[in-house]
Amino acid sequence: MEFAWEPDRLAYFIVSLICILAIYGVLFFVLFKVAKRTVNFVFLGFSGLLFLVSFIFCLTPVCVLISFISAAGLTACFFANLGDVRKFIANPFSRTTAKAANFGIEKIYDTQQLYKNLEDAVIALSNSRTGAIITFEKNTSLKDIIRNGVPVHAPVTSEILLTIFYPGTRLHDGAVVIHGNEIVAASVFFTPTTKPFAGKYGSRHRAAIGISEISDAVTVIVSEETGRISLAVNGDLEAVNQTNFLRVFENYMGDSSSSSNDSEEQ
Repeated sequence: MEFAWEPDRLAYFIVSLICILAIYGVLFFVLFKVAKRTVNFVFLGFSGLLFLVSFIFCLTPVCVLISFISAAGLTACFFANLGDVRKFIANPFSRTTAKAANFGIEKIYDTQQLYKNLEDAVIALSNSRTGAIITFEKNTSLKDIIRNGVPVHAPVTSEILLTIFYPGTRLHDGAVVIHGNEIVAASVFFTPTTKPFAGKYGSRHRAAIGISEISDAVTVIVSEETGRISLAVNGDLEAVNQTNFLRVFENYMGDSSSSSNDSEEQ
């Protein structure tokens, strides 16, 4: 039986081993960022161990077979996690932290008043059937994406939001991006989702789903045709009515305390 560490194969063995370890290291990193599931790491680790043993004993056919199986398994893993893959491609070295992305000095503001201003604007937009898309940044930074928009840096008030989305204004197309209690930019265009849907969705809804697939942002959409209100989060779209909009929005933002306080008072 031949062995990979024999004198005439030693140099080839060392170089090949370094390449194998590098490839599996990259695959482990990608899987860790894309799909943090134990079964993926078990599969990759087991196949890597078998491949290494087969390589050491110069079992070339076994190495080829394991390579095909590993490639098929990884391909299936990536297709099963397309949304996470898009997030990884958009920002491969991002870290999810408890702090929101920093645009400067963080300000203390009244969250309940902020959400009330948003609710007033969304209900007014819905009643007038004015199309709108409003994205609230959370932990994932949208700095690179908002560069295609128009800087605003204005407080979040219903009057400003209604003015921005008023038909005919230069900023009404595209999305408004909000960080904290500040409108950072308007007329921001997101890459729409390529995910197939059973129902009919317009460009605003597809753009909102697209940004939710690559970030943890919460996006509010108002349909221009029907006035329907929807929320796009984590690649999904949820329709809400005017009555429960604020409660659902607060839940997605992680600030449901005000809703619970209101229910306790009642």
